[in-house]
Amino acid sequence: MAPLGRHGAGLRAEVGVAETGAERARRGKVRGSGSRWAEAMIPPQEASARRREIEDKLKQEEETLSFIRDSLEKSDQLTKNMVSILSSFESRLMKLENSIIPVHKQTENLQRLQENVEKTLSCLDHVISYYHVASDTEKIIREGPTGRLEEYLGSMAKIQKAVEYFQDNSPDSPELNKVKLLFERGKESLESEFRSLMTRHSKVVSPVLILDLISGEDELEVQEEVPLEHLPEGVLQDVIRISRWLVEYGRNQDFMNVYYQIRSSQLDRSIKGLKEHFRKSSSSAGVPYSPAIPNKRKDTPTKKPVKRPGHEHDFRVKHLSEALNDKHGPLAGRDDTLDVETDAYIHCVSAFVKLAQSEYQLLMDIIPEHHQKKTFDSLIQDALDGLMLEGENIVSAARKAIIRHDFSAVLTVFPILRHLKQTKPEFDQVLQGTAASTKNKLPGLITSMETVGAKALEDFADNIKNDPDKEYNMPKDGTVHELTSNAILFLQQLLDFQETAGAMLASQETSSSAASYSSEFSKRLLSTYICKVLGNLQLNLLSKSKVYEDPALSAVFLHNNYNYILKALEKSELIQLVAVTQKTAERSYREHIEQQIQTYQRSWLKVTDYITEKNLPVFQPGVKLRDKERQMIKERFKGFNDGLEELCKIQKAWAIPDVEQRDKIRQAQKNIVRETYGAFLHRYGSVPFTKNPEKYIKYRVEQVGDMIDRLFDTSA
Repeated sequence: MAPLGRHGAGLRAEVGVAETGAERARRGKVRGSGSRWAEAMIPPQEASARRREIEDKLKQEEETLSFIRDSLEKSDQLTKNMVSILSSFESRLMKLENSIIPVHKQTENLQRLQENVEKTLSCLDHVISYYHVASDTEKIIREGPTGRLEEYLGSMAKIQKAVEYFQDNSPDSPELNKVKLLFERGKESLESEFRSLMTRHSKVVSPVLILDLISGEDELEVQEEVPLEHLPEGVLQDVIRISRWLVEYGRNQDFMNVYYQIRSSQLDRSIKGLKEHFRKSSSSAGVPYSPAIPNKRKDTPTKKPVKRPGHEHDFRVKHLSEALNDKHGPLAGRDDTLDVETDAYIHCVSAFVKLAQSEYQLLMDIIPEHHQKKTFDSLIQDALDGLMLEGENIVSAARKAIIRHDFSAVLTVFPILRHLKQTKPEFDQVLQGTAASTKNKLPGLITSMETVGAKALEDFADNIKNDPDKEYNMPKDGTVHELTSNAILFLQQLLDFQETAGAMLASQETSSSAASYSSEFSKRLLSTYICKVLGNLQLNLLSKSKVYEDPALSAVFLHNNYNYILKALEKSELIQLVAVTQKTAERSYREHIEQQIQTYQRSWLKVTDYITEKNLPVFQPGVKLRDKERQMIKERFKGFNDGLEELCKIQKAWAIPDVEQRDKIRQAQKNIVRETYGAFLHRYGSVPFTKNPEKYIKYRVEQVGDMIDRLFDTSA
């Protein structure tokens, strides 16, 4: 209706405009009538034209006005018609609304009622289903989850929901007791299945696989580490699902105890199996490969040489029993079995780290996060305690060996201690989150070994100093004393364990500088210790040399020992280590050796004194000798012959093992004697001092040299 009104108003506005134009025309006429006096002044022709023009304009205005009136009438008629149509349409809409709304409301109510009925029926079906859960699932629960874990867990989920329903809605109903009992039985079956899967499929890791695992990270080629498969993949997934169900729905942590007990047993048995493998290999096919003894492993089943993780693998641990042959000194008697035990223990330590890391990876998938550290701590206890107990037994055996002065046995501590220190960072990483008592086990063992090692070093030095002068134990031929060879051999062992031995000595220091000792500090301590041992050895050798009645044999003895020490120092790195604190050690030993050579050479003075020019008669050629002069010459020849024969007989049984030194001493002595004897023979060989010259001139100069060449040669 409003648009039509606006349109009518527009038409009226247009009419108003037209009317205004007519009025203007009438006003023009009035103005024209009022001005007729002026027209009289206009020429007749112009006035006529003007009038026609005005009349034409008026006529046009009238026609326009008439058109506007007609249009207005039509518009009014159209407006009336539209208003009538709209009024009719509105009336019809109201009638339709009054008839449809009740139907709609009734339909909506019916739909709501239908939904309520359907929901009620669904709820009834759901509630009724709880009453059938026990009968529907009893057979599955009774038969157990083996082989159909998915179906079994689905049944347990139904039972769980039934228990929750009856607890909330009918706590006194007998159905609640039924489903509760069924749920407990099902939970026990799952726990039993968990134990069964872990027991049946947890296998001991073979020694060959462990050795390959240990050696894997030292390969030159970068290889992707393949984790150990403790459980088959399918079994692992079942174990994980059961553990998660037991945690979430079973509210039971007993399975964690089952888990750590089974896995702990497998870990302990795996390490013991590796140790047994070493024992069997040593008895059947020789000593197996050892990270402490290169190229020792020959026929072990693994394809790759085993190397201990994080280790340089260049130990040169020597078999003292082989080096000393059948001697019975403080270092003699070391058995290969000892090496096997040491190597086995070192490998077991590395195996524990690797297997423990693998166990933790497995545990992370099965045990809930907030129980992982505690379970892992319990899991590794048996294997770790076994290693620590064996380590303490090694320490205890070393203490007993120290008391017996069997320092070869103490040497087993050195490679073990070094490996423990090198493995400690991995140990600490593996044991993160475990109890403090667990973390402190390895540091405690390391401290014990350092203490007993330092005690062994100190007692060894004292033993070298205080070794008794037993006459029956002295070498009859003046060769190297076994105390010297044992001492040098022991010191050479320390070369392979410089840092370890230095740390042992530093651990016993009480000064503030030792609290945080450096490698340089420990090196100086070791150098000082070696110099101390060598000093004690030198003092003891001097004391032992006095056992010999013959000063020459005493000099040979000291010469042999000093020379042996010097050669041993030069052939190894000991000389560089000694030079850290004693710069003149090498020169000092050379001076001692030269002094003993000179002392030995003085033993020949009683031979050469007979034939020197001192106190010999002076005579003129062709002049007959007096009896006194002839007797003097005879005595000189006889004294020389007897002395030469005696010394050669005695000194032939002496020994100088060093060929170079032996030849040097022989040559020097031969030159002196031959020169003196040659001059004496030249002067008196042709003098008629006897009727039997062959009785006194028994040896030519060359024969004397040959006799001296056979000195120090028991086979001659």
